[in-house]
Amino acid sequence: MGRPKKERHKKGKKRKPPKPRLSDSADRYALYQQAVQSPPADIEFFTRVFADLRGRTPIRLREDFCGTALMSCEWVGSDPTRRAIGVDLDAPTLARSWDLNQSRLSDAERRRLSLVCADVRDLAETRADMTCAMNFSFCVFKQRPELLRYFEVAFHGLADEGVFVCELYGGTEAIIEFEEEREVDGFTFRWQQETYNPISNETLCHIHFDMADGSKIKRAFTYDWRLWTVPEVREILEEAGFASSRVFWEQVDDDGDGTGEYTATDVEENQEGWLVYIVAAK
Repeated sequence: MGRPKKERHKKGKKRKPPKPRLSDSADRYALYQQAVQSPPADIEFFTRVFADLRGRTPIRLREDFCGTALMSCEWVGSDPTRRAIGVDLDAPTLARSWDLNQSRLSDAERRRLSLVCADVRDLAETRADMTCAMNFSFCVFKQRPELLRYFEVAFHGLADEGVFVCELYGGTEAIIEFEEEREVDGFTFRWQQETYNPISNETLCHIHFDMADGSKIKRAFTYDWRLWTVPEVREILEEAGFASSRVFWEQVDDDGDGTGEYTATDVEENQEGWLVYIVAAK
């Protein structure tokens, strides 16, 4: 017998390492700020409404549920006399404030900014001219006593002529399983309403980010809320001690898109989706 032939082993091609995906290096907090928040417009609105109510410019802002404190940082940067306190319960989110926002402030601006990791219901005596609860954040309080307690703390944390501002959304599409997307510079923002319970008005929502290379950050943020109605919020604000409240409704263009302009109103037609500021005066 002859010697067995040696098997020839073909050299396999070296696999190229996978290309880095944009979703792996993207900062979900930075994407959120870019897609969702617009502090200059909010501050312009706060200043105008406060001046209409009180005849002067607001100086001290308390930003509840502040997250990365973008609003607070913009506030102290908007006027050399302004001060801000940001309050948030989530320490990791609050910690991202330095890299994303505080690091670009001057030393003088940072001295006029305070960030507190705490439950917004545990910090009453801040003596703010204005307190804000943006991006529907107060909807985390699902039971009436919880929301009343928060509004009472917000009331007592204001100076004598203080003003409280919160945002609320609604409309026919707010109470169904629904998804919409919007193109932002370099990525797509997707808002998903996964569930809605008409018996409790509880809703579960998510934010997803789709990157330009096709990679995704799924459920970058999740919100387990009660979708309060405007009359409920105003009634609880009154019970908490506020003397009055007004609704500022976002105007829409001919295509039904929001313009970013808000007008005080008492009567409006329902829409597929609407946004309001509710402004309560002490």
